[in-house]
Amino acid sequence: MKTRILPGATIGVLGSGQLGRMFAISARRMGYRVHTYSPDRDSPTGQIADVEIDAPYEDLDRVRQFASAVDVVTFEFENVPAPTAEAAASCTLVRPAGEVLHTSQHRLREKTFLSRHGFPVTRFEAIREEADLCRAVPDFGPAILKTAGFGYDGKGQYRVSTLADARSAWDAMGRQEAVLEAVVDFEAELSVVGVRGANGECMFFAPSCNHHVAGILDVSFAPAPFGPGVEKEAIAITRGILEQLNVTGVLCVEFFMTREGRLLVNELAPRPHNSGHLTIDACITSQFEQQLRSVCGLPLGSTQMLRPAAMANLLGDVWNGGEPRWEAAMALPEVKLHLYGKSEARAGRKMGHLTATADTASEAEGLVRRARSHLMR
Repeated sequence: MKTRILPGATIGVLGSGQLGRMFAISARRMGYRVHTYSPDRDSPTGQIADVEIDAPYEDLDRVRQFASAVDVVTFEFENVPAPTAEAAASCTLVRPAGEVLHTSQHRLREKTFLSRHGFPVTRFEAIREEADLCRAVPDFGPAILKTAGFGYDGKGQYRVSTLADARSAWDAMGRQEAVLEAVVDFEAELSVVGVRGANGECMFFAPSCNHHVAGILDVSFAPAPFGPGVEKEAIAITRGILEQLNVTGVLCVEFFMTREGRLLVNELAPRPHNSGHLTIDACITSQFEQQLRSVCGLPLGSTQMLRPAAMANLLGDVWNGGEPRWEAAMALPEVKLHLYGKSEARAGRKMGHLTATADTASEAEGLVRRARSHLMR
């Protein structure tokens, strides 16, 4: 199989949401063709791709046909089933490798991997049977019970304080394998988007400071205001994870920073990340172009920030009063609008985002918040 995929080749994307859409825009701009595969039709990625295949991930014959028609396959989200990744890899190059997804799509495997390799993580216990709850909960105090597999944006998570709470939460998630995590008294949440090329070269974007609402990222801004020591440590941890997982592609590491200034790894995402959307307008090379360069075996681009920037998510709630007032937000000349082509706005659904650049990250954050408020009728 070729290890360097040049412009004019065809990139296959498993998954078809907004991350694939922004990746496809970068790929098309650089002269690549894009095929996307998912169970959805008229998807955000499919609207940009040359070919959209809507079929189940479990249809491995269709997956192999899809992979045989492209030069390399990458992922739009990490919850693609492992057999799907294996079927694609039997026909073409897959980056990052399916083993990376196997680790990161399952919270218990991810936490165990991080702990075994010495990376700082929150205290956790595996929950496989009721006896595990009875042993762990009284010792933890306030904790978060999370499904082990296929969770994102706060889904599959329950805050528990007592054994009765934990039993109710575990019943609600169908008594499936879970992870009990200690509640962290954190000062801030931040993330680092890193990329590792096929030759092992690593590059990193400036850490972003993140604010969440109801488990969903609300606003990010960069550079994060924590000083060079925190940035250096966060990047060093991200580099170590990229190398230990042997990633070829983009990886985002989400951190808690405790009130004592200690960094703890919260979650991994082996693909572009919501907090990195601001790189499209703020950096020489966006996270999506870096994903393309890395999976194609090309030299990586500069991650230098041209100006401090911020990003605000646009959820379906913005449409509650009718069509948002786009012209009001765009009247702020420093603000950029990115919409994902989703036909139906629903509460909590990511429909798009706003970015802004300014002289400081704080000013950029204020701009995107003000612009979003202008959208409401």
